[in-house]
Amino acid sequence: MQWEVEVYEDEQGHCPVEEFLDLLPDKHLGKVLQVVQMLEDRGPNLPFPFSSQVEGKLRELRAHYGNVHYRILYYSDVHRVFVLLHGFEKRAERIPEREKKIAVERMKEDAQQKEKLHEKKKK
Repeated sequence: MQWEVEVYEDEQGHCPVEEFLDLLPDKHLGKVLQVVQMLEDRGPNLPFPFSSQVEGKLRELRAHYGNVHYRILYYSDVHRVFVLLHGFEKRAERIPEREKKIAVERMKEDAQQKEKLHEKKKK
């Protein structure tokens, strides 16, 4: 079964994860996209070291190229779609709080946008 993966889009139409990926060197991008493909293929069964729990519904995709470590924070919405929220280069042992905060805010915004869309469809 193929799982659906989408990227968070803000109300202005910006996709921060796509913008992050566009800045990566090609070989690094290839490694990150391999892990995204694994998420599509394996869904919630994607094991560590490729995916791990961060806090609450927030999870991280883990990729690296050489000594450069990348993280994409994501969650599964109410429709069982994985939403990629925030990408960054990890430079410390723990995920910095500011990176988590960005992802949590986007997760809330994404859920609100989907709720509004659902309400419009019901009318």
